[in-house]
Amino acid sequence: MDYELEMGMWLGGVGNRLSEPIRIADAFDHVFGFCLLNDWSARGIQMFESMLGPFLGKSFATTVSPWIVTAEALEPFRTTSFPRPSNEFDTAPYLLDERDRLAGGYNVELEAFVRSTAMRMRGDAFLRICQTNFRHMYWTWAQMLAHHASNGCNLGAGDLIGSGTCSGPAISSAGCLLELTVRSVQHWHLPNGEQRLYLQDGDEISLRAKATLPGRVTIGFGDCVGMIVA
Repeated sequence: MDYELEMGMWLGGVGNRLSEPIRIADAFDHVFGFCLLNDWSARGIQMFESMLGPFLGKSFATTVSPWIVTAEALEPFRTTSFPRPSNEFDTAPYLLDERDRLAGGYNVELEAFVRSTAMRMRGDAFLRICQTNFRHMYWTWAQMLAHHASNGCNLGAGDLIGSGTCSGPAISSAGCLLELTVRSVQHWHLPNGEQRLYLQDGDEISLRAKATLPGRVTIGFGDCVGMIVA
């Protein structure tokens, strides 16, 4: 069992009709707001079915934070999109937009915490195991939405799109245990001597996020909390 530190994008408005793509320049006409999202993952099942894409290894549970932060509220925290190295492949033209390049990223601080059964019984606080920022994301929200609808998939109000794991450049910013343990090679250690490659029954995960800038009111997302039970 694994967690994935993600953000979620909630759609609003009238949506697009079946067979009608969404241009990247119009993507944010369809966005209502954002949340935190834990895309729980059964890694053994996921690896078994990887040739077919993630099905049962992903479909059994998703946890979201308790409220939606609107796109308007996060507008001051937009930043440039992730810079592409010069030796990388060219991005498809339908995913290119100058406004998105200049302000497609988001400066949102993200954290993941864990607390085991033993820690909880002793009254210990959650242990932080990841600290990263959404500005490290390779693709922007507008690109994800435009690509999702590029084959004519119809989207509408209430639809939720996950960002994918929000990892940063350092091992301390790995947004899931698959990455933190370097594909199950290196254990991570809790202060009480416990160690993990993956989560165990009784482990509790809390995802947290905040958008903060000097002179601005800090915006929180509410804790996204879930516990694994036998």
